Amino acid sequence: MRHFFASRRVRAFLRHRLGLLGLLIVVTFALIAVFAPQVAPYDPTTQRIATARLEPPSAEFWFGTDELGRDLFSRIVYGARISMRIGLIAEGIALTIGVILGAAAGYFGGVADNVIMRVADVFFAIPGLLFLIVVVAIFGSGASIIFLALGLISWPGEARLMRSEVLRIREREYVVAAKGLGLRDIVIIAKHVLPNAFASMIVLGSLGVAGAILSEATLSFLGLGIQEPIPSWGTMINRGQQYIFSAWWYSVFPGAVIMLVVLGFNFLGDAVRDALAVEEG
Repeated sequence: MRHFFASRRVRAFLRHRLGLLGLLIVVTFALIAVFAPQVAPYDPTTQRIATARLEPPSAEFWFGTDELGRDLFSRIVYGARISMRIGLIAEGIALTIGVILGAAAGYFGGVADNVIMRVADVFFAIPGLLFLIVVVAIFGSGASIIFLALGLISWPGEARLMRSEVLRIREREYVVAAKGLGLRDIVIIAKHVLPNAFASMIVLGSLGVAGAILSEATLSFLGLGIQEPIPSWGTMINRGQQYIFSAWWYSVFPGAVIMLVVLGFNFLGDAVRDALAVEEG
């Protein structure tokens, strides 16, 4: 443990104030998502149309209520489960595909490189939002469909970065030596190439999670994402826009939460990138 905190990269991260703020935000919302039943004061689906419709923020309802009298704070807390899960799983899928294909393209080169990169170019040419809308329209708007679609449209960026890292690493002495010893390509990639290339992928992954959360919120805002009565931040903004002048809290609080989470992941990614740029002594 003492050696861990003595690392120059760890010390560089700990000196990055925005990075620590980002880490605090991400950890906080992760804990909120995990312990949502304990954090939320009310059931997010309980309606109080007759007694608490569009109530402003108060000691009873911290973020106010919606047009059905549901507590917005509780719905935002439960919405963190959807957003964090979709963001993490979608980026996990994108990283898995991108790392495998990017490593193969960079290490083997030739035909494999050309085919993989041309396929990546095709995906780059597809408008991401249009792809998501088409997939959701065909297969439905369940959470599993959304994070699969997000993962499938996001992998080309990860693949290109991994390819560039592998192209740099495969000429290193330890890789050449491993080839000289007759080790199989899959062993060399797993033991010598991926561990040295994965640091950059961590940075891209943290930024990708923020992008996936924002994309899910955009889909839900358009009415194509997570459907009622499941709480979703984007859906709350969508439904709240018609009350923006009479019940400003309906859209403002979910929008502020989305902004805060995205900033948290971006700050964290920037800090990790700067820390990894520090050379160890």
